Amino acid sequence: MSDPAITFIVGVGRSGSSIFNEVLVTHPLVSWPSILSSRWPDRPGYNRALMRGLDVPLLGRVLGRYFEAHECYPMWNHGFPGFATPCRDLTAEDVTASVRQRLRRLLHAQVTRGRPHLVAKITGWSRLSFLNAIFPDARFIQILRDGRAVTSSMLKVDWWTGWHGPPAWGWGALTPAQQEAWEQSGRSFIALAAIQWQILMTAAERAKPELDPARYLELRYEDVCADPVGCYRRAVEFAGLPWVPRFERSVRRTAFRNENTKWQRDFTPDQQALVNRLLGDDLRRYGYLVEA
Repeated sequence: MSDPAITFIVGVGRSGSSIFNEVLVTHPLVSWPSILSSRWPDRPGYNRALMRGLDVPLLGRVLGRYFEAHECYPMWNHGFPGFATPCRDLTAEDVTASVRQRLRRLLHAQVTRGRPHLVAKITGWSRLSFLNAIFPDARFIQILRDGRAVTSSMLKVDWWTGWHGPPAWGWGALTPAQQEAWEQSGRSFIALAAIQWQILMTAAERAKPELDPARYLELRYEDVCADPVGCYRRAVEFAGLPWVPRFERSVRRTAFRNENTKWQRDFTPDQQALVNRLLGDDLRRYGYLVEA
């Protein structure tokens, strides 16, 4: 079998990429890494067997209830030990011949003849340059979300590492300007979460010029919520997949919720002003309104 088509879903955590991916992988021609890929990263055949099972009448319906798409960092770490938690974005310079061979073998082994298109999601660092060097024909869909909403959401999850401060948070050192802004905020955790969004978005922007524009698509999560069918049509066409009734039904029965104004209820007026001040230029670049 020839190399599978691959589409990567990337985005800053808490950006809506999870639900976007959950729906996209319901396409009947798509394979995807599951928890089996995490538990047995060196046994991709287990996940391939699951993909075959999904196409068996009745059995597939049962399997679909118990298995869902995962980011599967143990699988990625099996191919490249630093993939899950690097202190900076991964680039093409990090790709060795052996890493390229291992990761291509791992991902290609996930698919079946009936599901020849692989969709895999990762969050945090985009790793666009790294993945592009290994999979030069892959397509990338980046899910964007208002950085203020991401900031608010980051502060509500127990896995956010910003509570440890920049020296130990895993996202690298702050620039002098970011350090000064954080200090001036009184070392506000709200400011730090906003800066994290900024760091990750900046890293993705830095990697984008390496990609063929025909293989890169940006979708704002707010637009997905407003027009799910239209946005998924764009995504499916971009990925080279057919638009089929079964998939359209999956899109239509999913409840997408745009909670981008929730940050305004979560933050005081002073906190809102702080985030707007920190992220204003970046937000405007992506088409988000910022009050003066």
